[in-house]
Amino acid sequence: MKLKLLFIICFLGVFSFAPVFSQTHTSVNLDSQVYYILEQAEIRGLCSPLSGVRPYTQSVVLAVINEILNSDNSKKLNAMELEILEQYRNSLDKPKTGIDWQRGTRYSETSLGKNNMLLSANIGLGADIEGSAGLYPSFGEHYFGTEIWLQAYLNGDIGRYLSYGLSGEGGLMQTPRKFLGTGNTYYDGFVRDEEFKNQITSVYSESLTYFPYSYKKRWDGSVFFLNNLEIYESWPNNIAGGYNLMAELTSSFLDNKLIFRLGRMSHDWGTGPLGSSLAFNQMARPLLGIEGEFTPLPWLNIVSLTGILEYNNIAGIKDSSMTSQNVFSANMLQFRYKNYISFDIIDTVVWPKRFELGYMIPIISSFFYQNNIGDFDNMALTFNLKLQYPGLGNIWFSLFLDEMKVDTKWWLLDRTMLAAQAGLNIQMPFLAFSSIWLSYTVVNPYCYTHNRNINPWFDHPMETAYTNNGAGLGYYLPPNSDELLFRFKTMPVKNMVTHLQYQMIRHGADFGSGEVDGSSLLSELDPDDRGTKPILKRFFLNDGAYQWRHIIKAGVEWNLPKLPIALYGEAGVVISYFTNIGEKANVNGAAYPYFVINTSEYPNSTSFIIKIGVKVFPR
Repeated sequence: MKLKLLFIICFLGVFSFAPVFSQTHTSVNLDSQVYYILEQAEIRGLCSPLSGVRPYTQSVVLAVINEILNSDNSKKLNAMELEILEQYRNSLDKPKTGIDWQRGTRYSETSLGKNNMLLSANIGLGADIEGSAGLYPSFGEHYFGTEIWLQAYLNGDIGRYLSYGLSGEGGLMQTPRKFLGTGNTYYDGFVRDEEFKNQITSVYSESLTYFPYSYKKRWDGSVFFLNNLEIYESWPNNIAGGYNLMAELTSSFLDNKLIFRLGRMSHDWGTGPLGSSLAFNQMARPLLGIEGEFTPLPWLNIVSLTGILEYNNIAGIKDSSMTSQNVFSANMLQFRYKNYISFDIIDTVVWPKRFELGYMIPIISSFFYQNNIGDFDNMALTFNLKLQYPGLGNIWFSLFLDEMKVDTKWWLLDRTMLAAQAGLNIQMPFLAFSSIWLSYTVVNPYCYTHNRNINPWFDHPMETAYTNNGAGLGYYLPPNSDELLFRFKTMPVKNMVTHLQYQMIRHGADFGSGEVDGSSLLSELDPDDRGTKPILKRFFLNDGAYQWRHIIKAGVEWNLPKLPIALYGEAGVVISYFTNIGEKANVNGAAYPYFVINTSEYPNSTSFIIKIGVKVFPR
């Protein structure tokens, strides 16, 4: 106890020698529209190149906005864009002392000691109430969902260089899904030994009241049905309760060139636009980690993070976590040439818990370090390149490399476990902060998955897939998928953001008679004869059943003027159908022509999705 107290005193003492001054370094939520606005400012050359590590701190966002508004670049903005930036600057600036009914907060500050160290506290409340519905006239079915969350948070500053933030939410939710069938972790007929035997898994649809691959579960751990709070359940098909807890302790030095963060939060890494990352995506569940970011030169950014991954409750709180005790480490080097070229390398590893200095201290590549300690961990490398012409737009290319064998027919092997993306982002003139996004993404079979291994530190096989709490750490598509995405986004008035989006998503079936191996995050690649077994070859669309989805949707978010309320909604249609081949899926290791089918196992459908919500005291 004395040692802990001494540590706290020493830690706070580092930051105590500063005058009373508010400089909040807590993070800005990744759902904030300010990220989109800053991306558009960067495309137009209005600000310095942005870091590829998100979330940004409030002080970083304010610095970028001030850079735009206090320079000649502000003359390139129309009147509405100036109002938008001023609005976000005011919302992130230092609160007024006392109660602020517009923000739903109470702010106070004091000075401590002879050096007048600032200690501030900002206490706030909020609510997010949402209803959703999915109508499936093809089946004569309809589903309703709800999310009701109440939030309380406390944040503030300790001196000039250190900020803290704590938040907790409690809520009720219902998000129905449907049992689709069973699948294999390896493939049907796989036989090896008792420890690494094939596992039959239950496969469920995504949430039936949300658009495909757009639902991010908000609760931590498990959900609790009100009639029995002692049972830890994995999904709220019916009304259930849940909670989530976030926290951070962030320090910043050298005008935000050196940032340290300890906290549990969501992340998005990469030089592409927010939401495009193949390595560390905002759709991943939050994790508790230690993060450091250093920008020693204008053209160089160095980042490192190590955090604890959380288990997915599919078999109970003990059985599920028994084989899922993992740590995640990521290092990134980002190189920039002015506002024209950005290139980064992201080195990531999922590893069973132990005291492994080589992964925790970013002085050596984790990808190569594994050769020194043994092949037990899940390694990956990501490369991102963005080329930009300020005022017009940018193009980007991303490659997530999990595992592959380089030979004359490498593209035909399941062990070519990679994801790739190419996209462009075009700035639209004459409209306030408007853009067109067009991208194509492919995620190969078994990408983001990993074989169970018996480690020297555990006496049973451990799961080390590239996941956190059942959701992928990387892109939101499952393995053996591709996506064509078009999005138009604009701000017609200063308090409103709207978007129109089209997606075509194709995904190999991970259940049923036409199951294509390697199409699930639970999949495991047969470790034997990976380059020669016929079933371990890949022929996208031509080796089994595939679901095709065409998704058209439009959405809006509107912050009501002079009221602490934000309204949001989204509506659209999903057209879904399956294709299959005339042979059993992938057994012969050959490509076959595919054709559209419509069976009870793989039915066609057209569905209509709608979501509306209101936020009170939105953050």
